[in-house]
Order: sequence, then structure tokens, then C-alpha cells
Amino acid sequence: MKTAPSFSRSKAFNLANLLTYGRLAAVPAVVGLLFWPEDHWSRWAALIVFALAAITDYLDGYVARTFAQQSALGRMLDPIADKLLVAACLLMLVADGTIHGWALWAAIVILCREILVSGLREFLAELKVSVPVSRVAKWKTTLQLVALGFLIAGPAGETVLPNNTLIGIVLLWIAALLTIYTGWDYFKNGIHHLMDEG
Repeated sequence: MKTAPSFSRSKAFNLANLLTYGRLAAVPAVVGLLFWPEDHWSRWAALIVFALAAITDYLDGYVARTFAQQSALGRMLDPIADKLLVAACLLMLVADGTIHGWALWAAIVILCREILVSGLREFLAELKVSVPVSRVAKWKTTLQLVALGFLIAGPAGETVLPNNTLIGIVLLWIAALLTIYTGWDYFKNGIHHLMDEG
């Protein structure tokens, strides 16, 4: 009887989950650094923390599959960590004016889709219906992270790569289009369960 709690603790603190916890911890760190958007060093530091967090998005899944470290906790926290990182960065970049004008719609689309899909997943989970992550959804997440990397660098990135912010905005729009597609795909796959319950 004493082995069950220790077994649960070992799963909670396996390497895959520790990487996910690191991505969660990166959210307030990136947000804090982006409070000084005019400071180029702060921008670069935020980009480094963000890039490390983005890398763990790939690594935690790889480690979990390779070393059989899958867990219910990891499956729950992994998408939450992704969404928190993306949403927090979008809000900070809108606040400092990096994302402005028509580009605001791309950010709104991404945020709304994440909320809608999360609600759909929660509803389907109550029905014991699993909604697997599609390959296109993984590309969407990757593109969102790459776009945000350019935008976090922002003015500091312009000193190294001209039109850095414009590249980030273009990638953000492409990510928004993929976001609409994958959101519709999830809704289409779950709609019959919604209709059955109605």
C-alpha cells in the first residue's frame, strides 16, 4: 500500500514532466522581461527564455515516448503550458505595440481558437471522448512559437535582421490561418457528440 504514493510521485517528477514544469515556469519569466520592451537586452533575454521553453515543447513529448514516461498529468499539463506561453506572449506583445493594427486580428483569432478548443476538449473529456492532436495542429503550434520568437526579439532583432518584426507578423498571420483550420477540424470531429448530447 505504501508503494502507490511513491510511484505516483516518481511519475509526477519524471524528466518529461519536469520539462513541462520548466515551460510553465518560463511564462512569468518571459512576461517579466517583456515589461521593459524598449530595453534590447531585456528583449534578448526574453527571447532566450522563450526559445528554451519552446524547445521543451518538443523534448517533453520525445522523452515521454522514448523512455515510456507518459502520464495523465503530463498529457493534461502539456497543452496547458503551450497555451499559457502563447497567450501570455501575445498579450505582452499587444501591450507594448509590437502587435498592432490589423495584426491584432491574428492574435484575437489565435486566442479565441485556443479558448474554444479547450472548452470543446473539456466537454468531450466528460463524455470520455479523446480528441487526438493532428499533425497540422502541431505545425500550427510550431509556427506560432516561431512567429512569437521573431516578435519577442522585436526592435532588438531589427539590429541583426532587417524587417524582423514584419517577418514575425507575416508568420503570425499564417499561424492564425492554420489556427482557424485546425479549430474547424476539432469542431467538425466533435460536433456529432455535441448534437447527440443535445
